[in-house]
Amino acid sequence: MKKIFVITGEYSGDIHGGNVVRLIKEANSDVCIEAIGGESLEKAGAKIFCDHSKMSAFGFNFKIVIDHLTLEKRVCDYILNKFKPDLVLLIDYGAFNLRVAKRLKGSGIKVVDYIPPQVWASRKWRIKKIKKYVDKVLCIFPFEEGLYKEYGIDVHFCGHPLVKQLPEKADKNEFFQKHGFDISKPLVSVFPGSRPIELSFLAKTLISGAKSLQKKHPELQVCISHAPNLSDDTFNKYIKDTNFKVIKGENHALLSVSDSLILASGTVALEASLYETPMVIGYKGPWMLYLIYLMVRCIKKISLPNIITGEDIVPELLQSKFTKDNICYETERLLYDKTYRNDFVNKLGKVKSLLTDKYSAKEASDSILEMLFA
Repeated sequence: MKKIFVITGEYSGDIHGGNVVRLIKEANSDVCIEAIGGESLEKAGAKIFCDHSKMSAFGFNFKIVIDHLTLEKRVCDYILNKFKPDLVLLIDYGAFNLRVAKRLKGSGIKVVDYIPPQVWASRKWRIKKIKKYVDKVLCIFPFEEGLYKEYGIDVHFCGHPLVKQLPEKADKNEFFQKHGFDISKPLVSVFPGSRPIELSFLAKTLISGAKSLQKKHPELQVCISHAPNLSDDTFNKYIKDTNFKVIKGENHALLSVSDSLILASGTVALEASLYETPMVIGYKGPWMLYLIYLMVRCIKKISLPNIITGEDIVPELLQSKFTKDNICYETERLLYDKTYRNDFVNKLGKVKSLLTDKYSAKEASDSILEMLFA
């Protein structure tokens, strides 16, 4: 019996991993799969070794570092000495996964990296580690394939998973009726992030910006998206001082029916762009991490719509620019400057055209099965 071990680090990786595992199981139900993951991987047929929530923290906190190193050793000991898979599938979560790949080097276990580290954005030297420790890269952006080939790395371009996985736009009338919104009034939705550390740095300012906006424009309706992977206790302590409506577990529908969005930087910006919903992106973290980022970045843009198109479409409010006044101003432009808004939406339309229509999960599962039974 062939065996695969999958490692994800957060909610989105669990979703992508679940889709790949489901297709592997459909093609060959005898493949035994275990994983660090969550609900999606478990539903797809993987046995969960440990929940990915243990991986979701980041920073220089000493306890976090020790916890990650302890988990890394535990996982590698299990892979090498007990489970002994034929292949390990790494999904996103670059730093942890590259360390695991290094530990597996020389073991005879094939290592595949799906959704590899964004070496084109920062710390380009990581590509040398990928070449050394990873047997095959399954990339999701068309411009990545040439970069990996340039370094002599076995690479297959799978296409971006969101192109096929993203649900259709929700019916706006039905959604507004369901949640008690007035269809005649604009809706601004706030997405403060899916990790506790993001909420601690971003939620207060994002919500303050929305409050300022609504104070100036009382006709606006404001909603906050509650990431489904966050417990109510964790989430509610960051929004306790607001009366905005909160919707949990309907992220895609909310992205698609909103008139404008206030987002924490991340994959959600790409999702929003595929729905062609105007947005403002804000992000702030520990200053030490930000200064390090400035030293290691390869490009100056942080949002995927801007990176993919090569244009400054989406306002990026970072660190000192991440203020409630700037959030309010940029969102006002999107809502009330019709020329600016129309141009913004037209430019967002370029994003999908620049991505492929490949079924990413199928491309990945086929590549994995080919390696598994080679």
